[in-house]
Amino acid sequence: MKLKVCLVQDSPVFFDKEKTIEKLERLTKKYAAQGCELIVFPESFVPGYPRGFSFGAKIGSRTEAGRALYSEYRRNSIDLESEDLKRLEKLAHSENVYLVIGITEKQETNGSLFCSMIYISPTDGLLGVHRKIKPTGTERIVWAEADGGSLVTFQTKIGKLGGLICWENYMPLARMAMYQKGVEIYIAPTADAREAWTATMQHIALEGRCFVLGCNQFFNKAMYPDRFRSLVDDEPENMCRGGSVIVSPLGKILAGPLFDEAGALIAELDLEEINQSKLDFDVIGHYARNDIFQFTVPNQPAIRKEKALDKNKKRP
Repeated sequence: MKLKVCLVQDSPVFFDKEKTIEKLERLTKKYAAQGCELIVFPESFVPGYPRGFSFGAKIGSRTEAGRALYSEYRRNSIDLESEDLKRLEKLAHSENVYLVIGITEKQETNGSLFCSMIYISPTDGLLGVHRKIKPTGTERIVWAEADGGSLVTFQTKIGKLGGLICWENYMPLARMAMYQKGVEIYIAPTADAREAWTATMQHIALEGRCFVLGCNQFFNKAMYPDRFRSLVDDEPENMCRGGSVIVSPLGKILAGPLFDEAGALIAELDLEEINQSKLDFDVIGHYARNDIFQFTVPNQPAIRKEKALDKNKKRP
């Protein structure tokens, strides 16, 4: 089976949920019209990755300005019980496309935020959500941690989907949690724009014998509203160079890496390459050595099967 995928390397309308969703809608329609069946958006695309912000926090103290900034960030984050999700589900359905979107997620039941990745099917709507299990460094000021229940995977008409966000991909056991579910299309939204990140994406593809879709933003200081510029005086002009990349199960770069500009990477994936690649290495098959190693993940959900698979419907 062949599948046309798109990684959107662009910027949000920072800290503006409504305008960012409008932009996301325009971009989705643009690339769906080009025949893309899966479209991926970067880490915290809605309402933006707060690069360079301290939120007025340091060990032992927080500022009132920082608390106010956090509150604004929360107001512009997405509640999956709200009309925002219904809008995104309607978009996936109308454009007949799978969407994987990096968001900052809020919940009405508590005041904490999560760095999340949502999976939306054109037929089933929200398949599920992965919440980052370990925010990196000072990300922990604004994002809470999730547990094993967040290590979700999905069997869909376009293949088995799963993945991790940014530096979760450096956690070997978190990767193994994805591999053991047989993930075929491994999705890795990120804020890491280092050239070395490309090697990480290639390693995961070779290790997991899966296609890897690494998606990042392109963002510079000019994209911040004027009132935020003073918060990032010490940052370089190009705050996030991008580096989105698509890698085959044998580590071959199919598209990208794309640096220093907004744009999109589009590639056709031949899922048969996954089976071919397992001739000489299979991390959960003949290389697993279950007689030596045992691996369990408390609370990890079983792979969720898309309902449409049971209805004999054609794939989008």
